[in-house]
Amino acid sequence: MTATLAPEHASSPDATSEFWESAPDRRDDRSGGGSRLRRIWRGKETDPAWARPALFLLLAVTAFLYLWDLGSSGWANSYYAAAVQAGTKSWKAMFFGSTDASNFITVDKTPLSLWPMEISARIFGLNSWSMLVPQALMGVATVGVLYAAVKRWFGAGAGLLAGAVCALTPVAALMFRFNNPDASLTLLMTLGAYAVTRALEKDSTKWVMAAGAFVGLAFLSKELQAFLVLPAFGLVYLIAGPPKFARRLWHCIVMGLSTMAAAGWWIAIVYAWPASSRPYLGGSQNNTFFDVLFGYNGFGRLSGNETGSVGGFGGNGGQWGPTGLTRLFNAAFGGEASWLLPAALIFLVGVLAWTLPRHRTDRARAGMVLWGGWLVVTGLAISLGKGIIHEYYTVALAPAIGAVVAIGAVFFWRKREHAGARAFLAAAVGASAIWSAILLDRASDWNPWLHDVVLFGGGIAALALLFPIVNKRVATFVAASALVLGLAAPAAWTLATVTTPHSGSIPTSGPSSAGGFGRGGPGGGFPGGGFPGGFAGGRINGGTTNGGFPGGQARGGGAGGLLNAGKVSDTIAKFLQEHSDGYRWVAAAVGANTAAGYQLASGDAIMAIGGFNGSDPAPSLAQFKQYVADGKIHYFISGGGFGGPGGGQSGSGSSISSWVSSNFQSVTVGGTTFYDLTKPLS
Repeated sequence: MTATLAPEHASSPDATSEFWESAPDRRDDRSGGGSRLRRIWRGKETDPAWARPALFLLLAVTAFLYLWDLGSSGWANSYYAAAVQAGTKSWKAMFFGSTDASNFITVDKTPLSLWPMEISARIFGLNSWSMLVPQALMGVATVGVLYAAVKRWFGAGAGLLAGAVCALTPVAALMFRFNNPDASLTLLMTLGAYAVTRALEKDSTKWVMAAGAFVGLAFLSKELQAFLVLPAFGLVYLIAGPPKFARRLWHCIVMGLSTMAAAGWWIAIVYAWPASSRPYLGGSQNNTFFDVLFGYNGFGRLSGNETGSVGGFGGNGGQWGPTGLTRLFNAAFGGEASWLLPAALIFLVGVLAWTLPRHRTDRARAGMVLWGGWLVVTGLAISLGKGIIHEYYTVALAPAIGAVVAIGAVFFWRKREHAGARAFLAAAVGASAIWSAILLDRASDWNPWLHDVVLFGGGIAALALLFPIVNKRVATFVAASALVLGLAAPAAWTLATVTTPHSGSIPTSGPSSAGGFGRGGPGGGFPGGGFPGGFAGGRINGGTTNGGFPGGQARGGGAGGLLNAGKVSDTIAKFLQEHSDGYRWVAAAVGANTAAGYQLASGDAIMAIGGFNGSDPAPSLAQFKQYVADGKIHYFISGGGFGGPGGGQSGSGSSISSWVSSNFQSVTVGGTTFYDLTKPLS
C-alpha cells in the first residue's frame, strides 16, 4: 500500500509516510462565499473525505451519552452542589469555593472546577441540569481535543479511535456526568497535552507556555493530581523538542514558570486576603492552603499521612484498600478504566522498542513518551498511593489510554507486513479480550452472553491478525472486527453507567452487580467491605442513600452522613426558611454533607462545622460561642457529620455538640432535632 506525505509535513525529518492517511482526498473548492460551511464539514484539504463527518458523529454520540437523562442524578455530589448554590448567591463564595453563601468554610479543593457550574447556574437558574451540563460538555470537549492532538501526527483514523476509547471508558462517562472536580481536571490536562504536541512541531515558546498554563489551571481544579502529567510533558520535550538542547531545557523551565503563574495567582490572592475576612480553608488544620496541599489533600494521598482525614492518621497507609502495581485491575478499580489498559501497555512497550534506533524527534516515539508517560506516572500514583484514593480518580487515565491504544494500533497496522508488528497487534487484541472477559465475570449475572462474544470473537480476531492478509477487504474486516470487539465490553459498561443515577461522594461505574464500593461487591471501597472504624458503607451507586454511615439517613431524620446528604423534607425546609431572617447562618451542623442537605433544600446558608469530614478545627468551641453570642446562628442541627475519633485530631464538632445540647432548648421538626441558639435553658 503506497502512502503520500501531506505537504505541510514534508520537510519534517521524522514525518515518514507511516503516520499519514494513504492518498488523501483532495477537492477543489471554488464556491466562493458558500464555501465556509463546506470547509467546516469537509475539514482540511488534506483530510480524507470521511474524517470530519466521522468526528462530528463521534462528538454527537459522546454528547448523547453524557447528556442523556442527566437530571436523574439530582444534586449528584451534594457537597459540591451546595458550593455551587453558594456561588450563585455570593461572588466571594464563588471565588473561594465556599460551601455556603455566608462564607464560613471552603470545599477541600481549589475552586476552578466549580466556576463553570456556578456561571451556568447563575444564567439558567440552579438545578441539576444547569449544574451538570457544563461537566458533560467538558467531556465532549475532552474527546474533541484528544482527537485533534492524536490526528495531527497519526491521522484521522487514529484520532477517532483515541476519542472513542476515551468516550467509552466507563469512568469517563461517570465523571463527565457528575459534579466532582475531575471533569475540568481531565479536560485541562488534555489541553496541556495538545499544547505540548504543537510545541514539538516547531520552536514555539507560546505553545510551551500554553502547556504549562493548562496544567496550572488544572491544579486549580484538583491540586497536585494535575502535576502528574508534568514529568511526561517535560521529558518528551527534552527528548524530541525541535530546538537545540539548551533551548529545550530553557523551554522546560518556561513551562514550569507558566504552570506556577497559572496556578499561583489564586493562591497569592488567598494569602494576601486577611484571614479574618475570608472563609476558612477546608481540609486544613491551620487555615492555610499549604497545609491542605502537603497534607490531607496533597502528598498525604501518596504517603498516607493525612491529618484531618477519616482514618488517615500519622502515616497509617493502606487503610483505603490494597495498594500495589495490580491495584488498577482489582475488583474495586478494574471496571472503571482498565478495559484496554493491557493493550495500551503492550503497544507502549512495542512502539518504544520499535522506534528506539530512530532520530530523537521521531513522532511515534514522542507520542508514546507523551501519552505513555502520562499513563504510567498517573497509574503508578493511583496504584501506590497509601492515602485516600478513590476509584473515580482513574478518569485521568482515559485520554492517555485512548491515545496510546490509537497510536499503537495505527503504528503496527501500517507495518503489518512485518511479523513482529502483527504479533503486537494480536497480543493487544487477545489481551483485551481476555481481560474484558475477566471483568465481565465479576458481574456474571449481567448480560452473560457478552462474555462469550468478547472472549471468543476477540480470540479469533487476534489469531487472524497473526497472519499476513493480502486482500484489502479482508484486512479491513479483520481490523473493524477487532475494534468492535475490543470496545464492546467497555461500551456496554458505559451504557450501564449512563442509565444509572449516581449520588454521593464516591460514585462508581457499571451495573449494580459489579464489585466496588457502593455496589456491594467484593473488594470494593474499604478493607472488609465497610468504612474505616467499622462503619458499614451505604449504597451510593443507583442514586440511593439508604442506611449505613455514608449517605444514610438512619440518624436525625435526613441528617445525611459523611459521604452524602440525606433527604430533607419540605416541612423542615419551610421551617428553616421561616426562621432565617436576620441570621448569617440559619443553622449549623457538623459535617459539610449534613449541612449541604439542609442548605440545598432551604436555600439558606448552613454552617458546616468541621468541613467535609467534620474534622477541621473550624470553628473552635470559643469561636462558636462568640457566633452564638453575636446572634449570627439561629439553630444547631443534631445528628450530623463525623468529627469523632476517626475524623481527625482537631475536630471540634463533638465539643460544640455537647455544649449546645447542655445549654439550649430543643425542638423536633419532621423527625430532626433542632437546638434554638436564641433560647438558653437557664
